[in-house]
Amino acid sequence: MRVLQIQGLRALAAIVVTLFHARLVPGGFIGVDIFYVISGYLITGLILREIESTGHLNLNAFYQRRIKRLLPTSVFVLFLTALVGWFVLPVITRDALGRDLFAASAYISNYLFAWWQNDYQNLNATPSPFIHYWSLAVEEQFYLVWPLFILLLARSGKRIVLIGISTITGLSLLLSIYQTQTSPIWAFYSLPTRAWELGIGALLLFIPSKVFGNKFLPWIGLLGIVISSLYFDEKTAFPGVNAVLPVFATALLIATIAIWPPIFNDISNNRISQWLGKISYPLYLWHWPALVLPSSAIGRPLRVRERLVCIALTVVLAHFTNKYIEEPLRHRKIASRKIYRAALATTLVSLLTGILIATSATSIISTKGATSFTFDLEKVMNKPAVYGDGCHVNYGETKSGLCTYGVKNSSTTIVLYGDSHAAQWFPALEKLAFKRGFTLISLTKSACPSVDSPRPDQGAFKNIHCEKWRKNSIKRIQKIHPAAVIVSSFQYFTPPRGYPDRAKWWSDGQQKLLHDLNGASDNLIYLSDTPHPVRDIPSCLASRNSNTCDSSEKSPVTIIRGFKIIDPTDWLCSDFCPAILDGIVAYRDASHISVDMARHLTSDLDKALIRVGLFT
Repeated sequence: MRVLQIQGLRALAAIVVTLFHARLVPGGFIGVDIFYVISGYLITGLILREIESTGHLNLNAFYQRRIKRLLPTSVFVLFLTALVGWFVLPVITRDALGRDLFAASAYISNYLFAWWQNDYQNLNATPSPFIHYWSLAVEEQFYLVWPLFILLLARSGKRIVLIGISTITGLSLLLSIYQTQTSPIWAFYSLPTRAWELGIGALLLFIPSKVFGNKFLPWIGLLGIVISSLYFDEKTAFPGVNAVLPVFATALLIATIAIWPPIFNDISNNRISQWLGKISYPLYLWHWPALVLPSSAIGRPLRVRERLVCIALTVVLAHFTNKYIEEPLRHRKIASRKIYRAALATTLVSLLTGILIATSATSIISTKGATSFTFDLEKVMNKPAVYGDGCHVNYGETKSGLCTYGVKNSSTTIVLYGDSHAAQWFPALEKLAFKRGFTLISLTKSACPSVDSPRPDQGAFKNIHCEKWRKNSIKRIQKIHPAAVIVSSFQYFTPPRGYPDRAKWWSDGQQKLLHDLNGASDNLIYLSDTPHPVRDIPSCLASRNSNTCDSSEKSPVTIIRGFKIIDPTDWLCSDFCPAILDGIVAYRDASHISVDMARHLTSDLDKALIRVGLFT
């Protein structure tokens, strides 16, 4: 009875995660949390029952079951994903492909992805096909330490087990809440900040069933899952406090299985739900590469119809993986030594394969198309010097350093102020600083436009940090009283949820910027945003006909009165915006112009500054 409903919950978890990555359910990432609660409940129950019935726990048998259950399927999906990725992904991504394969094979991929700052809720233009393995790493780490922890506590009795699990769960939740605010990437990926979710599942075993006798509780649990799935999105701070809703909702559904309404049982226990629950593990492993590899191969986001086809492919792959790999190996009797040897061998082969793939990468790219063009990817992807010397402020920081460039003893000072779309002009302005003999001060911060429009928190980005950084920067600009303030901002940020008018949101932010800079300088210059690439330009040039990469969109000039306006669009576009201009790759990624292009446009910028009256 209980197995059937749990299988239905597994199916639900796999479905919502898949729909989230297919961009069809905004908060579907909570499917991982559903899996964690189920795992905590089932694994702890298995351990306690064995201890109660035999007086001890056969750790050797426990770990063997976990290896047979998890490893064959995960390695099979890893290798097939790596093989397909080798052929369909641009050669320039092989370094990342091999690195991420290594991470996924090392059982610590959650920490490696956090270290490499892969934001699961806000994946970039060419995301890793292995990043979803982070959740598997968390479970593997849990399975490694949890039986030892329970076994140690069980020596002192069941009451001590309850106290120990409760303590770990409470401390983990507090750490999760704290770290979600201070280090959101690490909070999302690490076991200590996720352990409470597994702990909640474990604690269900100690609560008498009569506590959950109210017939409305299953509906409350379902409502919690629905609200989380539809209301949460990639901007939701997670896990922390927000994870409490889906975790406790799942716990309610598990705890009230005995009194589920008939409709719940009908949906959960039917053949399709049970089948999806049965294949939920390979379904989870396959869904992400099945969505990301086609998208990366064609160089654009998938359309709705294409995503649905990929979901269908995921289900087919999961079914056959379960039928021919997962189930046969799971139930086959294999000697202990062979299990451990196979686990060690497949792990070492996976790690070695990752290294070999990474070493096969090259940075020298020859474009395809009517005109052959060769470029060094590493050089194209170089960032302006302010990134390397710490003057481009990162997430969590609220104050820029001295950040002084050009002729440092000059009586003329110009300030560059804004986000990364201001920083992209630093190479040109630094070149001009030496030519014109002025001091250049760079005040830039990632994802913080000079335009003072509030933005929703998202992953490591916190709007409060932007507000503090702007306040500190404006105070410094007012104190310097420079000859000019050159501001620029990425203008495609998303306004807060429910903001009635995007145009007004942006113009209000410009009004506040203008007000804050009032009196700071006689030359308040707004450098309008550069064209907006719809593809990652270097990846596009490396993998397809270069003509298809000439698709960047001109950015509209939406600047209020009060600023002296410079529009760089004509410098980068004619009837279209080419990926290669005057023998230079125009963009270093899917957003910013390259360092070489910025330097190439120095004379255009100089003429524009003369036109607005800064130079003579």
